[in-house]
Amino acid sequence: MTSTSTLTGSLLRTYNTIFQHPVSHNLEWRHVHALFRHLGQVEEEPNGNLKVTRNGENLVLHPPRTKDVAETEELMALRHFLQRSETARPAAAVAEAHWLLVIDHHEARLFRSEMHGAVPHQLLPHGPARYFRHEQNSQNLSRGQEKPDPNSFFEPVAKALQAVGPLLIFGTGTGKGSEMDQFVSWLKTHHPELTKRIIGSLVVDESHLTDGQLLGKAREFYENRSKSRP
Repeated sequence: MTSTSTLTGSLLRTYNTIFQHPVSHNLEWRHVHALFRHLGQVEEEPNGNLKVTRNGENLVLHPPRTKDVAETEELMALRHFLQRSETARPAAAVAEAHWLLVIDHHEARLFRSEMHGAVPHQLLPHGPARYFRHEQNSQNLSRGQEKPDPNSFFEPVAKALQAVGPLLIFGTGTGKGSEMDQFVSWLKTHHPELTKRIIGSLVVDESHLTDGQLLGKAREFYENRSKSRP
């Protein structure tokens, strides 16, 4: 499949618009379709949906209601698909993919960490307005200073977890002061299927740990878990 590093002209402009911050509201579906036809395989299904396949990843595009990508959630789906489909991963590597969610009262960060020394890839998101930004080294999901309704924070996080495998959660505090515990309780009510992927949760002093140290703790947890399994 074609790599995004080779994009030029209008295709490159469309790709950059998808990752633009703040979110662009002038992204036309016809340009998105042209980009995906260049990068992967696009098939029209009987119901009118378009199925995009690239490097073993799939994305279903529903018939647009307007000429532009109007919903932030739709734009997020495009971003996620482009990121996770950029590199083809062997089946064995996919099976070994492990995930870490670090969540507190201010933000949630989702990491994918491949075992056996591979470089981890930090995933989105960011934004009190429920949008994500694309950055080279830091991509966070933040609620800002105030504490809104849990759904406005937890729902975007849950959507980001839809494609993950085994999940470890790190959080600060305990009881009512733990955003981690509140999120897990919220998941049990709103997305019970996601709670089945949670294999552990740990209280950590996140403010005194770098991302590398957090990921190191996650790898240690997964490795110990692997050793303890028959």
